[in-house]
Amino acid sequence: MSRKFFGTDGVRGRANTYPMTADMALRLGAAAGRYFRRDGRNRHRVVIGKDTRLSGYMLENALTAGLTSTGMNVLLLGPVPTPAVGFLTRSMRADLGIMISASHNPAEDNGIKFFGPDGFKLSDEAEAEIEAIVAGEIEPAQPQNIGRAKRIDDGRGRYMEYAKTTLPSGLRLDGLKVVLDCANGAAYRAAPDVLWELGADVIPLGVKPDGFNINDGVGSTHPEACAAAVREHGAHLGISLDGDADRVVIVDQNGKVADGDQIMALLAARWAEQGRLAGGALVATVMSNLGLEHFLQARNLRLERTQVGDRYVVERMREGGFNLGGEQSGHIVMTDYATTGDGLVAAMQVLAAMAETGQQASELVSQFQPVPQLLKNVRYTAGADPLSQDAVRKVIADAEARLAGSGRVLIRKSGTEPLIRVMAEAEDETTLHEVVNGIVAAVEVAA
Repeated sequence: MSRKFFGTDGVRGRANTYPMTADMALRLGAAAGRYFRRDGRNRHRVVIGKDTRLSGYMLENALTAGLTSTGMNVLLLGPVPTPAVGFLTRSMRADLGIMISASHNPAEDNGIKFFGPDGFKLSDEAEAEIEAIVAGEIEPAQPQNIGRAKRIDDGRGRYMEYAKTTLPSGLRLDGLKVVLDCANGAAYRAAPDVLWELGADVIPLGVKPDGFNINDGVGSTHPEACAAAVREHGAHLGISLDGDADRVVIVDQNGKVADGDQIMALLAARWAEQGRLAGGALVATVMSNLGLEHFLQARNLRLERTQVGDRYVVERMREGGFNLGGEQSGHIVMTDYATTGDGLVAAMQVLAAMAETGQQASELVSQFQPVPQLLKNVRYTAGADPLSQDAVRKVIADAEARLAGSGRVLIRKSGTEPLIRVMAEAEDETTLHEVVNGIVAAVEVAA
């Protein structure tokens, strides 16, 4: 079944513009409520979390109205990280979890992500079925069966206590000075408290949300803010989360930024040595650097690649019985601990490695030399399809032939924005730039 408004990570768009309107959120809530009430049970509950965007209030209320109209009882968590919603959906025996967030996007955007009763994001098929319900007549509950809604105060605390258990038993973070950038987002209260309670000296950054400043010059898409703070305070490590805290990048003591590929390399190597890397493989997307693949091969480990999107990584992990995966962008999925990417818990694994080995961050998060990689985004007009144009296809084919055996080309549409992402890897940087710039120029003409 095809999907119309669900993208690679739920429904996302500009707030108060289709599909991120109150009316659409109400219908989505009602459709999801009807979808998850098909088993005929009487008691149903939904947990809803959000990040710090102003539009979150509007969407939260609209979703609640739609859900209660179909008989679902709603528990409102307030601002919590996305992984907290996955955890609490399962922990609180909810039928459905919803996170209101546009992740790393600017404050003007928002999104809605759904989690099933097992705490994992919904499949493409489930999302398509919900879309079909949205398009039809949604049967409301009888008056006596309308659901209730209430705010709960301990959701964040439950997640925090669980997050602390992911650190090896008895291990403390005393003596570690950590800059923690929360992007003025969903983890602005939970993450600093967790690390402080574990003994770290925490220097908080991006912890003053005002509804408009999420991801604004801070967070994982702007790690330079964290890097500057690390150098200023002489910190041992910097942790930079995104707006909903499901992704992270690490900054070493010198201010150098390490992406998700380096974090995954560290964890895969450590877990393999400890005999806990399930299946002898790491799952990552087509965007991960060739250097990561070579690093794993040298250790007799495999890299299983998927299409872009952390939920596709999770699907492959579940299919193959793997327990570690993620994305170059910083989604680190550890199914021993979480059902989705968890930036805080991933960062804690890096801190644990520092505490256990005594090594500096620069030694731990520089596991391999990346193959030179270049990514450029080309915005296109709505309704256009540049990748179908013969001229664009020829330029791409020529680039692939040029890099055959020494690199690769990856061209794809963004699942959340009207962008064509042009990425290539090659040992020779001059060739790399020529290839990418040639494709970009061709796409721009067709866009």
